[in-house]
Amino acid sequence: MTEKQIQRKRGFLRSSSLVVLLATMVGLVAACGNSEGASKPANSSATATSSGAKVQPPSVINYGYIGTNKLNFPGGAEGWGFYKGIIQEEFKKYGITDVKLVAFPNGPDQSESLISGRLDFGSLGDTPALLARSTGAKTRAITQGATDSIGYLIGKKGGPQSIADLKGKTVAIQKGSFMHRYIAGLVKEQNVPDVKFIHMLRPDGEAALSRGEVDAMTNSAIFALKQIEQGYPLIDDASKHPNLIGTSITVASEEYLKKFPDFQKVWNEARLKALKDLQAKPDEYYQFLSQLNGFTPELNKKVTPIETIKAVNFTDDGLKLLDGTKKFLVDEKLAEKDFDLNQWILK
Repeated sequence: MTEKQIQRKRGFLRSSSLVVLLATMVGLVAACGNSEGASKPANSSATATSSGAKVQPPSVINYGYIGTNKLNFPGGAEGWGFYKGIIQEEFKKYGITDVKLVAFPNGPDQSESLISGRLDFGSLGDTPALLARSTGAKTRAITQGATDSIGYLIGKKGGPQSIADLKGKTVAIQKGSFMHRYIAGLVKEQNVPDVKFIHMLRPDGEAALSRGEVDAMTNSAIFALKQIEQGYPLIDDASKHPNLIGTSITVASEEYLKKFPDFQKVWNEARLKALKDLQAKPDEYYQFLSQLNGFTPELNKKVTPIETIKAVNFTDDGLKLLDGTKKFLVDEKLAEKDFDLNQWILK
């Protein structure tokens, strides 16, 4: 293993070690029958599942998502469904009366909360979800809601202008995110040596770039476009490398699925209902996104068009991207260990 690979693995291992520790703690908590969110059973009107069995899921469900905003909703069909109360109404049919939404700055933090039992399910990038599973996290993938997460590589003003210019330079990244997978794959494909990655959350990375403390950073679409408008050079983006495009995954803990075996079906039906609603109200939906991120409805329409939201829980193209990302993480020894994707995905 090269020194660069060792350094990259150390970064992941710090998160992975915590993930394993939390997984152990969850097991102990579950053994004591004291899992948060499971302490309040739903009301007596338990509903028959498609298999005919009576289920009585907890009345409280905890959902995590990436990104913070004053409204406390994610974007996409999931966010619209929660914002309009569509998903809550569907959950009520099963006795779930209290839906708690929790925002996280990045995927690894959300994965840790899911493993620790503070969340029942959540949506995040495929890379952190795969990395968590590679550590043995007891999760199942239930939806791949988007398959077009584009990572952008933004340089500092007067700094690197090309991928080759990154040699010997420092790039701010959110470790364990889909953007980390993008830049790691890009550097490998282009055979650029001696690139140093430093972990920073997006706001910290943007501040460091403006001060010239890092030479470049990775960013997601809408924030990257804002930087480009401000004069920062766009070095590259994942749209030029289809194999480096990320996807969005919704995962549920196996513990929650034991309590509510039909949850995947209920979730995807509720999500589809929300999608059909926003498709009928595009202007209102883009205005909603504008309230979430502070950018104009027009820019949101350009960056995250409704047409990219998937109506089915998994597609062949999406699964191909997911498999490619897993293989990359395993081959580069960024993932703790390999696992069978088919055993993880719940179709």
